Amino acid sequence: MTRKQKRLVMILSGLAALGLAAGLVLYAISDTIVFFFTPSEMAEKHVAPGQRLRLGGMVEAGSVASADGVNHNFVVTDTIATTKVHFKGQLPDLFREGQGVVAEGVLQPDGSFEADTVLAKHDENYMPREVADSLKAKGVHLGKGAGP
Repeated sequence: MTRKQKRLVMILSGLAALGLAAGLVLYAISDTIVFFFTPSEMAEKHVAPGQRLRLGGMVEAGSVASADGVNHNFVVTDTIATTKVHFKGQLPDLFREGQGVVAEGVLQPDGSFEADTVLAKHDENYMPREVADSLKAKGVHLGKGAGP
């Protein structure tokens, strides 16, 4: 083997090792990737049941129900479509009807959403960027102070 051929083999071996390492890293983090959807985007894209995702929108007025203080049911809307959400646990203190919310969990076969985490806005002038951008794209007027 000539010196040029040895160098080429070393470079190709290094690139192959780098590609393998990148592939392993991407495979390892693929389970932790969570996509963000609004209710109408879930309907448009036909999200498969059992998929882990984040659902964002506004808590529909009059939809919050809690029988025992632990099991909560509410509806998330983007004014175009709605999704029923079930959450077991304690809701954030700032969780209210008509406020922005992001719920993380799994879409159920019946179209409802089983949330294991619920995030609410942290003050009167903030809405999660994903929710604000999605609602603005749908033509919903959010008023002054919406968004980060």
